[in-house]
Amino acid sequence: MQAGLKFNIQTLGCKLNFSESSGIARQLIDAGYARVSEGEPFNVLILNTCSVTENADKKCRAIIRKAQKENERLFTAVIGCYAQLKPEEISKIEGVNLVLGASEKFNIVKHIEENFTSKSARIEGGHIKEVKEFIPSYSLGDRTRSFLKVQDGCDYFCSFCTIPLARGRSRSPEINIIVQQTKEIAKAGINEVVLTGVNIGDFGAGKDENFFDLIKELEKVKGIRRFRISSIEPNLLSDEIIDLVASSSTFMPHFHIPLQSGSDILLKSMRRRYNSELFRKRVERIKQQIPHACIGADVITGYPGETEELFNESVDFIKSLDLSYLHVFTYSERANTVAPRKDGVIPVEIRRQRSRKLQEISRKLKRSFYDKYLNETMEVLFEKEEDGFISGFTPNYIRVKVKSENINENSLHFVKLNRVNSDDEVFSEKVEVLIESPV
Repeated sequence: MQAGLKFNIQTLGCKLNFSESSGIARQLIDAGYARVSEGEPFNVLILNTCSVTENADKKCRAIIRKAQKENERLFTAVIGCYAQLKPEEISKIEGVNLVLGASEKFNIVKHIEENFTSKSARIEGGHIKEVKEFIPSYSLGDRTRSFLKVQDGCDYFCSFCTIPLARGRSRSPEINIIVQQTKEIAKAGINEVVLTGVNIGDFGAGKDENFFDLIKELEKVKGIRRFRISSIEPNLLSDEIIDLVASSSTFMPHFHIPLQSGSDILLKSMRRRYNSELFRKRVERIKQQIPHACIGADVITGYPGETEELFNESVDFIKSLDLSYLHVFTYSERANTVAPRKDGVIPVEIRRQRSRKLQEISRKLKRSFYDKYLNETMEVLFEKEEDGFISGFTPNYIRVKVKSENINENSLHFVKLNRVNSDDEVFSEKVEVLIESPV
């Protein structure tokens, strides 16, 4: 190993990327590298990239340029979805030394050692069809919460999505491997585990295990106060999963379910594996079993063929559901996907206008959801201190802020939700200690 190497790892995109970045960072530390935070000098940059939208690509390039300006003789390695999809494009960015595809990013220590003195960018990685192994990982950078990777890849090939091209086919480990990693997380004193993956409901595909079997076993792990399911497709969110969450003391009443559109015409064009009626039934089942549950949904605006009529149909459908918030994505054309070849291209400005409309609907849904719980007493796991306040989340994902006097990060308290401000922040003025975990 080169002497005195200090690395900084920056992550774009989803919770799965954060999980993998943490695992890769541990590999580097075990190899003798020193990890530093942003703002401190470093000589190795690891950039774990996303490529869901064009903006993600632009952000990747901007980070590389900034790091090159601030650090002399910097070795830059780019990994992640963007690296798999467009390695040649990345290799031409000034200052990039190494580009690792999906098959090689977990061999990063070897590749840095072999290429550290190279004067030109090196690309390592094969065709995505060759990527079949599941590499476990979980994050430990946050003392309160860990992102635990339980599944990778996707077999769905939706018309707008590059993820199967960037991460390969769906794959997952045996349940006992995930249980063992969860026990390791518990030993680190972390109170909350978020189950992550590309399509986590597909856990166990091709085996005699499934996602329901997994969460039943995770419930038995001692030391974890909270589990959250990051995102799950409506066609894979079964009644038995909902019912388990309803009866569980550790799985939180919080679901994030991709919708993408409330129009069945567009859902079919997108190659989604459900229709609006199935989505409605999932939401209704959750609210029937868990009335206080938080339910979020992903929505895409400006997909080809989304006429004004179909957009309004989608808006009306969303308004008819008992949702708590939306994640709104403005459609952008991605290479090697089917959608750009479809008729009915929507002008970019109209796409953005529609996104703004849905974002406003999301703000109203969130405020209405928060208002329901004013003056209620709820348990909060506090996570982050800033400007004299500490914030955390209730089981049903309401973010609460209180004055940070006598409250530690990674501690649980009962609080009364007193007021919501104009930024949709919930404040509590009274705190009673429930459990305070070691920090």
